[in-house]
Amino acid sequence: MEAVTPPDSAISIKGLGLSFEQDGQRTDVLRGLDLDVARGEFLAIVGSSGVGKSTLLRVLMTLAQPTTGEVTIRPDPQAHTALALVFQDARLLPWRRVLANVAFGLEKTRASRAERRKQAFAALKLVGLDRLADRWPWQLSGGQRQRVSLARALAVDPSILLMDEPFSALDVATRENLQDELIRIRRETGKTIIFVTHDIDEAVYLADRVVALGGKPGELRAIRAIEAAHPRKRGALALAEIAQAIKADMTAEAVAARDDWVI
Repeated sequence: MEAVTPPDSAISIKGLGLSFEQDGQRTDVLRGLDLDVARGEFLAIVGSSGVGKSTLLRVLMTLAQPTTGEVTIRPDPQAHTALALVFQDARLLPWRRVLANVAFGLEKTRASRAERRKQAFAALKLVGLDRLADRWPWQLSGGQRQRVSLARALAVDPSILLMDEPFSALDVATRENLQDELIRIRRETGKTIIFVTHDIDEAVYLADRVVALGGKPGELRAIRAIEAAHPRKRGALALAEIAQAIKADMTAEAVAARDDWVI
């Protein structure tokens, strides 16, 4: 029987596979992924390094074409853009001040310069950095630069926000602070979020559901619902048990690569 896509699905992935050939060698990166992401859901994707987590985001952004299967994006009609991507590093333009960096993605729109500045400032205010609008990137801390990167993505008003290990390079205190800020922003905006991380604790703390990928090529190993209400308590026994269950879901090959996991 053919799978039925839920009517409130923001993203539908059916039988997704991706391979590439180099020097006559075929490499399979992803195989047989089936996944529906509900509108307004916070979905985290975990897996060891090289399992295809970031590649999946590239497929969603049409930066990579799947070899098999199909991906259907159903953006919120009220949003201005279907998807926006936040990278692991902030990728700010050093010759632009903070406000101009945030407004960069708006320059391809028909909005006037005044309107672009207004939208960019509103996005900066959402991430709590409106007071730093006139600073240069070099004057910001690592956490502030990542907030600016998030504001730049939010400024284009995406229906779906993709985040590729955005906090992994930050110190623990800054990372935890930004996790809480992201929960607040999600609550205020209602955005659909797909968050890639290798940190299972981070995934369980943030997400409504956690998808575990494993193997080579990367395949869907498990989907776990996180039913704990926000605000969640870090280190809570219920969250720790879910994190351990997700780890147990992985194959022996994936679990053996313990250096790739942060528990």
